[in-house]
Amino acid sequence: MSATMPAVVKAHAAPGIEMRDVPVPIAGPGEVLVRVDAASVCGTDLHIYNWDPWAQGRIHPPLVPGHEFCGTVAAIGRGVTTVKEGDAVSAEMHVACGKCLQCRTGQQHICQHVRILGVDADGAFASYCIIPETNIWKLSPTIPREIASLLDPLGNAVHTVLAGPIAAQTVAITGCGAIGLFSIAVAKACGAAKVFAIEVNAHRRAVAKEMGADVVLDPATDKVEEQIMDMTGGTGVDVLLEISGHPAAIRQGFAVLRTGGRASLLGIPSRPVELDLARDIIFKGAIVQGINGRKMFETWFQMEALLATGKLNLNPVITHRMKLSEFSQAMGYLQSGDAIKVVLKPE
Repeated sequence: MSATMPAVVKAHAAPGIEMRDVPVPIAGPGEVLVRVDAASVCGTDLHIYNWDPWAQGRIHPPLVPGHEFCGTVAAIGRGVTTVKEGDAVSAEMHVACGKCLQCRTGQQHICQHVRILGVDADGAFASYCIIPETNIWKLSPTIPREIASLLDPLGNAVHTVLAGPIAAQTVAITGCGAIGLFSIAVAKACGAAKVFAIEVNAHRRAVAKEMGADVVLDPATDKVEEQIMDMTGGTGVDVLLEISGHPAAIRQGFAVLRTGGRASLLGIPSRPVELDLARDIIFKGAIVQGINGRKMFETWFQMEALLATGKLNLNPVITHRMKLSEFSQAMGYLQSGDAIKVVLKPE
């Protein structure tokens, strides 16, 4: 093994990114060195690349980003017992502290002191990465490597969809980026009666149909509220899965949610959102849930079981396959809206 490796590096507190040769990390006690086979690009990586206000307040360069990946165990540190060299793995990149109230009451996914690999410490946009053994997920050999690189965002979708009853329910999904598209497939695989996908981007609307959405609507031109109310007999949908984080989409989602319905909110608004609490939540008796990441590790078992059924076809969401060295070009595709999910492979 070479002493150095190519990596995507956020070297400076400024827009942009660099390809650099950096030292190959060494697995310490309780750690696993993983050779990266595939890594996919997330909206968070775009924030880091653009160096927007969120990145400026969170990221401390130099940093190797990347938190969606799969790979092969290359070496193990002292005390590691659950994987061996050659095992196919992915990982939960949220590293919980194990000590706070949330961690000690089974809520590690909302740990007060969580560290995210690829955000708070070096991640997977490199030939190799270091993962704590506690966060390693040994992959079923039936899961293709490209799909295995998508388990992080797929887990967000599974957590959101399965946060309440879904079988025989009518569902509105606002925002059809990768997680919204995955949510369509998961909801249908779990028996949702009808899925309404609401998305402004024409390409994503087309993919939403491929993913199994029953009705696809453009909020810019379609009378979304009128059409959904008409198709649900005037009652509204049972479940709102809000993935976009856009204020108008959030308000529209609550408008089509039926009285007594469930709203699971994953999308992150860039600014405070004004909502009529009395009309949309209190008098409606709505169940409103904030969704953060994946449950550790309940969600991982759920998504592996769903993938094993063969009912989740995630391939339409992968729009580009590129080399790791083409990272900046991948950012351009994402910014233009041409790409949904870009899978990168180290040379």
